[in-house]
Amino acid sequence: MNHFPGAFMLKTWLTCIILMCFLVGCTNQRVEKHDYTGWKAYAGTKDAMRYSANDQITKQNVSQLKAAWVYSSGDKDSLNRSQNQCNPIVINGVLYGTSPRMKLLALEADTGKEIWVFDPASEDESLIDEPLRYYKVNRGVAYWRSDDGTSERIFYNVGHKIYAIDASSGKPVRTFGEHGSIDLTQGLDRDFGAAQPFIVSTSPPVVHDNLLISGSRVAETADAAPGHIRAYNVVTGEREWIFHTIPHPGEKGYETWTDPEAYKKLGGANNWAGMSLDPEKGIVYVPTGSASGDFYGGYREGSNLFANSLVALNAATGEYIWHFQTVHHDLWDRDLSANPNLVNLNRDGKKIEAVAQITKQGYIFVFDRNTGEPVFEIKERPVSQEALPGEKPWPTQPIPELPEPFARQRFEENDVTKLSDSIHKVMLERYRQIKHNEMYAPPSKAGSWIFPGFDGGGEWGGAAVDPETQILYVNSSEIPWSMVMVDAPGQTDKDGSMKSPGRSVYDTHCFACHGKDLKGNSAAFPSLVEIGNKYKPEEILQILNSGINMMPSFAHLKQEDKSNVIEFLTGQEIETSGNAEPQGADPKKLEKEPASEHSQDGILAQVKYQMTGYNRFLDDQGYPGITPPWGTLNAVNLNTGKLLWKVPLGEYPELTAMGIPATGTENYGGPVVTKGGLVFIAATKDSKIRAFDKDSGEVLWEAALPAPGYATPAVYEVEGKQFLVIACGGGKIGSISGDQYVAFALPE
Repeated sequence: MNHFPGAFMLKTWLTCIILMCFLVGCTNQRVEKHDYTGWKAYAGTKDAMRYSANDQITKQNVSQLKAAWVYSSGDKDSLNRSQNQCNPIVINGVLYGTSPRMKLLALEADTGKEIWVFDPASEDESLIDEPLRYYKVNRGVAYWRSDDGTSERIFYNVGHKIYAIDASSGKPVRTFGEHGSIDLTQGLDRDFGAAQPFIVSTSPPVVHDNLLISGSRVAETADAAPGHIRAYNVVTGEREWIFHTIPHPGEKGYETWTDPEAYKKLGGANNWAGMSLDPEKGIVYVPTGSASGDFYGGYREGSNLFANSLVALNAATGEYIWHFQTVHHDLWDRDLSANPNLVNLNRDGKKIEAVAQITKQGYIFVFDRNTGEPVFEIKERPVSQEALPGEKPWPTQPIPELPEPFARQRFEENDVTKLSDSIHKVMLERYRQIKHNEMYAPPSKAGSWIFPGFDGGGEWGGAAVDPETQILYVNSSEIPWSMVMVDAPGQTDKDGSMKSPGRSVYDTHCFACHGKDLKGNSAAFPSLVEIGNKYKPEEILQILNSGINMMPSFAHLKQEDKSNVIEFLTGQEIETSGNAEPQGADPKKLEKEPASEHSQDGILAQVKYQMTGYNRFLDDQGYPGITPPWGTLNAVNLNTGKLLWKVPLGEYPELTAMGIPATGTENYGGPVVTKGGLVFIAATKDSKIRAFDKDSGEVLWEAALPAPGYATPAVYEVEGKQFLVIACGGGKIGSISGDQYVAFALPE
């Protein structure tokens, strides 16, 4: 009898041990719930690891990879304006992706054979012959399956709409939203009056249980719409919750805007880069962009939460959990440009469930994903306060001590290109015309070097992480851009004469990208000189209403303003009746509904300075004006924070032929790391896809593509065979356009 309590305690203890072991096993099983052998979500899995557990393709046999199939949608643009940046998904042997004309494709993943195609133009007859169908951007799709397995849907974005498409038939699900889609311009808790806000989505939503969580892309100018995060019911399309990224009164972060009515009239702070999800914890991690406008913030004093922040939200309710702001009062367009990686680290013998966020600056911020506590020290460093009149820069900016940056951080005189003595002399003179070269120097008329450039550093292709080693792989563009500010153009010319109405509209909305003289800068910001010889006035109107590639829509402008700027650009008048109205607008509403009391025209009037343009530092031959490498692939150990290796990514064949070592190129898209010991990445201007040894960075294989693969590859398996697929869309930075998906595999 006296031994019973001890026996009972022993039994209880053993039971607890067994239960703990079971729970640990279940926990491990839940962690492994992410299927790293497939590619069922954007970035592979909802934790955005961009990792494949498939190991059929190895370091030893990767040289044998051959094209297994090529699919062409047939809808690339012959003028090299179209793009395809899609990271496709694979569900039950079916590959789902998009085409340059924003069609949704279902292909046999092992053969590339077309199963069905959904064309959004079929939903809107006005789109059938619309040339601007080439100009939309989509980077992926999302998948949902009902609990009983009777319904499977693909969700994807086309402009301002999110479509729900039946996965088996390719037909819209008419019971979802309004006849098969939801409109992102609606349900933002803001009165836009008669205006048509520019709101689209380039990255796919995240599916959590029966919720569809979506971000958006908005304009970059002061009159942009807010970038609030919204969740919709996957079955009905009804909005279930909203998180205000520009907080409303009483909400956390409201006090970070000096203007108490900022939430009524200011925009941005949007998630355009996609999100990551921990389905077990029910937490969605949301990286956001800058507040509008990008380079002058005198009208938006404060640190501006939740712009430039990584925000952790309850995925079921949208409730705030924690945040970290990576740039305070952003004046440099330092958006968080990729969805973060959810990683499990071993730091000084301590296991940490972490989230790692790459940045355009080349930094990696790492946090405990439960609490938001930094894993490595982050210091608030004083920065220059030498600002334009009316501007109030934030006095400090957060700089992580570790991990080590994956991109160079300064651009000095001795970094100017040395391709030849003559080129060096010319570029050195140009370098000295820009005064400031320190990080976070406030915009000025004297000019600042933005390095890494406005497009990174790290970009939307994101980073890949090997969960076995916790090594992060990320590509980087290392090209300086210059930023020079000028007084915002007024209503009169230097001689005091009144500007034409069209010139005034141009100076307000087009000046920053296309320049005072309309000559633009590079293929991304084309010249508008003699644009009337290239486009009819009606086609230019379509461009204004729909946008082109990364140019936003200006459908919200008054019809009179559109007519005036078209006449200014072409010398021709245009009728703005009939189909000239912005897509989806109600003519009666446009005529009768009064403008909101918080008119966007008033905000634009508060912009005292404008940037002269997005100017890459390039020589007269188009090569970057900095010493190589111009593009790199990098490996960073997230456990220690140490940069393990850095290698050039891409080459200019003509320079290689001259005996110049590989320089790397500007790059768009991201990497995938595999259990087979490889990092696969395309992304380069030289139209190649490569396999790198993940331990050393050595190139083990490369293959030519029909057009640059400015996208992230997908790696998957069908019936025991491993495939690598890449979208070859091209179309950026002067590249040819493509419409192919190319899949590689080992020969039989």
